[in-house]
Amino acid sequence: MNQLIAYFQGDVRRINHALKVYGLAKSIAEMEKLPAATQEVLEAAAILHDIGIKNSEQKYNSAAGTYQELEGPPVAKALLRELNLPVEIIDRVCFLIGHHHTYSKIEGVDFQILVEADFLVNIFEDGIKKEQIKVIRDKYFKTAAGKALLDSMYLND
Repeated sequence: MNQLIAYFQGDVRRINHALKVYGLAKSIAEMEKLPAATQEVLEAAAILHDIGIKNSEQKYNSAAGTYQELEGPPVAKALLRELNLPVEIIDRVCFLIGHHHTYSKIEGVDFQILVEADFLVNIFEDGIKKEQIKVIRDKYFKTAAGKALLDSMYLND
């Protein structure tokens, strides 16, 4: 988390987004009773999931998900190596970062929860309307915990 904050150097909007996704991913993982190793990967990926956005905007003048997926893993790998994490953790975190906007290829509960947590934050930040939220829920949410949070946050009046 400290590395993310230093990397974004005062870009509070991006830092806050990452912290919110992290908090929701951690909460969903705990409610879903993920194994500790899977949760560790998920939490690292949640913190760093948009780490590629800075280079995407500099190189392509765009924050599009495809560019984030391209630019994020090399930055994440460098940051994670500084922490001396095992290579299999680094590789999985980088895989998740490199695919977190590719919803057709969700593979693994860590990937699923990352997508759900990101949607929970983006729904608010992007001002998505209730009818579209229902579509997102039906199409992308699979975990009971993620669905319960989405319902509590956005659909239960």
